[in-house]
Amino acid sequence: MRELALHILDLAQNSIEAGATTIDLSVVEDQPADQLEIVLKDNGRGMDAETAARAIDPFYTTRTTRRQGLGLPLFQAMCERCEGTLELTGTGGQECPPYPGGTGTVVRGRMRLSHLDRPPLGDMGAVVQALACEAGRVRLRYHHRVNKELFELDTAELQGRLGEVPVTDPTVLHWLGGFVNDGLREVHSTA
Repeated sequence: MRELALHILDLAQNSIEAGATTIDLSVVEDQPADQLEIVLKDNGRGMDAETAARAIDPFYTTRTTRRQGLGLPLFQAMCERCEGTLELTGTGGQECPPYPGGTGTVVRGRMRLSHLDRPPLGDMGAVVQALACEAGRVRLRYHHRVNKELFELDTAELQGRLGEVPVTDPTVLHWLGGFVNDGLREVHSTA
C-alpha cells in the first residue's frame, strides 16, 4: 500500500468485522527518537495466541468471503522493511485491559520515521471519514502525538456536541476530513 493510512483503514475494518464497538487508534511520531508507532486497540472478539500467530500468514484468514488475508502480512512487511516490528496481541477471550469486561486485539506497528522506504502517512482525514460512517455502532478514539503536541478526536464526543445531527451527515463528514488533516498540520505531523 502506498500510504500508511490505507493500512490503518484495513486494520480498523478488520476490527469492525470482528465485532468491535470501540476502536482506539494512536499514532505517535517521536522525531528525536526517529520512531513512528501506530497502535490500534479494539474490543472485538479477540483471538487466542495460536490465531494471533497465524494471522500474519497471508494464506490464513477467518473470513469466509476470501481465502487470503493480506492486510496484516503487508503491514508487517512494511514495518520490517523500515527497520521496525509488528506485534499482534489477542486476548483469547480474556479481559482486555482497556475494555473492562471485554476482549479485544492490539496491533502495534513500529518503524523508523526517517526511513527512505517508509510510506507517507497519507490522508488520515479520509480514513476518519470512512470510519465515522460506522459511528452509529463503532466509537473511534483517535490520538496523534508529534513529540509533545497532541491531536485528539472522539466520535462519541463529537456526536454529543452535534446533538441531533448525526456524525454520518454528509456535511459533517466533509468538515471532519478537513478538521483531521488541519489538526495534523497544527501538531506539525511530518509522517
